[in-house]
Amino acid sequence: IQDQNIDFAQPEDLYPKSFPHFVRGRDSAREYITSLFTSQIAIYDGAMGTMIQNYSKRNKLEEEEYRGERFKDWTCNVKGNNDMLSISQPHVISGIYKQYLEEGGSNMIGTNTFSSTTIAMGDYEMEDYAYELNYEGARLAREACDEVTAKDPTKPRFVVGAIGPTNRTGSISPSVEDPAARNVDFDELVETYFEQIVGLMDGGSDILMVETIFDTLNAKAALYAVGEYLEFSGLDVPVFVSGTLVDQSGRTLSGQTGEAFYASIRHSKPMCVGLNCALGASHMTPFVERLSKVVECFMHVYSNAGLPNAMGGYDETPVDMANHNQVFFENGWLNMVGGCCGSTPPHIKAIREMSANYKPRKLPDVGRPKMWLSGLEDLVVDDVHNHLGLPFLNIGERCNISGSLKFKKLMMKGDYGTAMDIAKKQVEDGAHVIDINVDDGMLDGLAAMQKFVKIAVTEPEVSKVPFMLDASKFDIVVAGMKWCQGKSIINSISLKVGEELFKEHATLIKKHGAAVVVMAFDEDGQAATEEEKVRICKRSYDILVNEVKFPPEDIIFDPNVLTIGTGMEEHNNYGVDFIKATKRIKEECPYVKISGGISNLSFGFRGVTKIRESIHSVFLQHAILESGMDVGIVNAKELIGYDDLEEDMKNLCENLVFNKTEEATEDMLQRTAYERTCIDARKKGLPPPRKPRGKIQNMPRMKFSYDDVEPKPATEPPLPTSDAAQNHVPNPYLNSKLTHEKIQAIRNKAKATIQDQNID
Repeated sequence: IQDQNIDFAQPEDLYPKSFPHFVRGRDSAREYITSLFTSQIAIYDGAMGTMIQNYSKRNKLEEEEYRGERFKDWTCNVKGNNDMLSISQPHVISGIYKQYLEEGGSNMIGTNTFSSTTIAMGDYEMEDYAYELNYEGARLAREACDEVTAKDPTKPRFVVGAIGPTNRTGSISPSVEDPAARNVDFDELVETYFEQIVGLMDGGSDILMVETIFDTLNAKAALYAVGEYLEFSGLDVPVFVSGTLVDQSGRTLSGQTGEAFYASIRHSKPMCVGLNCALGASHMTPFVERLSKVVECFMHVYSNAGLPNAMGGYDETPVDMANHNQVFFENGWLNMVGGCCGSTPPHIKAIREMSANYKPRKLPDVGRPKMWLSGLEDLVVDDVHNHLGLPFLNIGERCNISGSLKFKKLMMKGDYGTAMDIAKKQVEDGAHVIDINVDDGMLDGLAAMQKFVKIAVTEPEVSKVPFMLDASKFDIVVAGMKWCQGKSIINSISLKVGEELFKEHATLIKKHGAAVVVMAFDEDGQAATEEEKVRICKRSYDILVNEVKFPPEDIIFDPNVLTIGTGMEEHNNYGVDFIKATKRIKEECPYVKISGGISNLSFGFRGVTKIRESIHSVFLQHAILESGMDVGIVNAKELIGYDDLEEDMKNLCENLVFNKTEEATEDMLQRTAYERTCIDARKKGLPPPRKPRGKIQNMPRMKFSYDDVEPKPATEPPLPTSDAAQNHVPNPYLNSKLTHEKIQAIRNKAKATIQDQNID
């Protein structure tokens, strides 16, 4: 390509400086679209393929015409490669653009670039022409829009650079025998999309549209590429995103619901989100309604002209299609409407005339930011309650090599199928998120993480929940993240690596749209005390939110759940420190979540599940309800409700967790020994041993008013109750006067041996 024009700025005084006029280079496209979408339902165009087919019915459009003069000696058949017509038959494409603008009345038109990627062009051996196809497709649209705008400057027309899904999918295996097989990866998709984006922008696009999304992973790669282009260029280009729900299940081809699809891509801050293709408007209605309830930006729909007939054609007339779209307008669900397969300029005109009678969708109110994750289904973490009724996100720990010996053995053997059964069981038992950790010195963690995730995303009962990708090496979690179509959690990053690398890690995670666990580590090591936990988390928060611009609601702090009951005095307060630090971090770092590896707390009592889960129950009850802990890596099946604890066990746990007594650890060890004996007895079929009484809890005594007598100084020892003692009567020492019969009897008995003794 020689000497092509890639600059499309207009003279600043070309049109007046107020809406509805627009001048490129002077006015903000974002501001203009906001004004347009809030004042009327804007009109998109209709199907390009349908119009090309209609043209071929009236005019010759065979292999020779597709090739044109430039590609007359091409080495393979190219008929059906509609995108190349922008080069070989530009008048055909320009004519279609103008029909949508003039007859249809479209405010914006999509470029003829649906398949203009190196990947899709591989079918025609035209990979090297990807940039040019996008440039020409956009340039022709730019010229058509400018020509029509000049006739009526009060209705500016915009070029939407169309970015299709490619003919490969990152989430679905092309092999029935191998669920981990893929024919494209994330980085390849990003590379091909980036080239497309450069061509579209160089050709004069105003807006970029990632459309007809049947696999959200492909869309995430496209949006990642968009983000890279915007970062490198420093431009503000509005981005639209359009998903495709393939049937009445209301899911994409890769299995996501509409809500999950939106949760997966909302990090890219699209200006408009909606649905297109696959279904007619009447079939889309319930899904458009559901999406309109959650989408925070503008909404669009461009449906097919009904479902295809037996011949692959579409039967809805313009009036039919307009009538089927009316429900969207009546309910105020849309800001932009157009048509997809089977639609033509008359269809768009009818829809425009129908929509003109209605107001556009109002942007929803901006509320408290919340963490919104997704697998095949979406999950708002701030609204979750677990199976015990606690406002707490259960992250299943059993797909973690360090958390499950069974899982470790399966991974070492390469038995991924049985490992999936463990994941499924966790979801059944109440895990909201699955933690995946394959860290082991004897395992290739990078390969194992990728294979596990690629298989897991093909298992609906596993992938319906979000994933937490967990590894000590950052490159392992990044590799896993690139195979997740949903919004996952990365576990973890910390300041241990220094501020600069910490920011690099956080920035990359932000670009992928994942949430992140931040450990309470810094350059000096792990935080153990309350003060250290708060200090490191607050420092991390300020860097993430103020410098990286990381969404605070997507930050999960792990202030380090450390082991108590070890016998070492300095460990006794670890539980208290965590609980106190949790509340302070939540107060000082708005919208963050607090998590922890709960099994660490009771590691000193391993082997006795009842003891460990009882300790966890008490710890979580207080950490969640009194300090605001939100998230934890747990074995959901084993969790015990606080109210289900035996009273004596509850007291032992309270003493241990809150370091209430010096004997707390010793008392719990004694109870642990008893529980071990019970386990052994059950194995041998013997009756359980007698439970140790433990420490008796003294009950308070009933008190009366006279119990609260003020003590007074004692002047003498307590007195006997006799009158003589009470009155301090002196002893007369006249014992002969003591004539009580019992005293006298003693004397008489002694008279035989004692004569005339003096007793006075």
